[in-house]
Amino acid sequence: MTKHPNSRGTLIVLGSLVLCSSLAAAAQYPDKPVRLVVPYTPGGNTDVLARLIAHQLTQIWSQQVIVDNRPGGNTVIGTELVARAPADGYTLLFTTLTFSVLPSLQQKLPFDPLRDFSPVSLAVTLPNALAVTPSLPVKSVAELIRHAKANPGKLSYASSGVGTSPHLSMELLKAMAGFDMTLVPYKGGAPALTAAMSGEVAAVFAGLPIVIPHNKSGKLRLVGVTGAKRSAAAPDTPAIAETVPGYQVDPWFGMLAPARVSPALVSRLQASVREVLDSASVKAHLQREGAEPVAGTPQEFARHIQAEIAKWRDLSRKLGGI
Repeated sequence: MTKHPNSRGTLIVLGSLVLCSSLAAAAQYPDKPVRLVVPYTPGGNTDVLARLIAHQLTQIWSQQVIVDNRPGGNTVIGTELVARAPADGYTLLFTTLTFSVLPSLQQKLPFDPLRDFSPVSLAVTLPNALAVTPSLPVKSVAELIRHAKANPGKLSYASSGVGTSPHLSMELLKAMAGFDMTLVPYKGGAPALTAAMSGEVAAVFAGLPIVIPHNKSGKLRLVGVTGAKRSAAAPDTPAIAETVPGYQVDPWFGMLAPARVSPALVSRLQASVREVLDSASVKAHLQREGAEPVAGTPQEFARHIQAEIAKWRDLSRKLGGI
């Protein structure tokens, strides 16, 4: 078939027009409210962080950013909603490391974490805290381990769902320390904390910022944090690694858009997230809570997700499932 002599030039012109159109759209974005989907219930760390970032983005863009809580299905419901949304940047996902654990939990997901999303930016890393109900006769990680070993099958713990960082934090601790506790999954961090405070379960892993107030009030007893070292937000609380050498879980939170969002718009979104996290007031607020702001590039976030998927698949194989 003979090509028209101007076909190559036509394609170049069309490509340039599409690029210019994408750049113009990104420059004008947003011109209507943006929905930030959180696949968890209100009140947990993911929700709190999402609302902090949404509030700041609203100020930057002079356009409302609405947090839309869509819990259920181990975050699958809210995550799928974003995967199926139009690729125009007006529906975004704010999620956690559970996003990279889902392939280890379910063989058939209604989306592909790598193919169906455009990573925007890693936003925050934040250690989990291990707390026990005040009536439990333990005051440290070592005492909890001994108590669990002495009472096999009698203790349970709450988490914000299967495959969440609190769940993985306990499963890793159980595997490394050689004890057992029964998982009682809840639909979010807030109901999991309530269960521990009421004594419905013996222990709970949850984000450090939402545990600290309950520790101060005496409703929970904080015994350890999941980072490699102690958190500045709770300097008197030992890292679990001080009792179980090598133990470490670093939960992360980040923003993704549907696949096919233009690179220009992804760059615009990432720049706005970076502006939020570089704000002195936001940075100081996060660090007081024990969180660390991280605003990498979309490419860095994509590599991080790939590495996390591989990491949790490896752990799942070693544990015989998570």
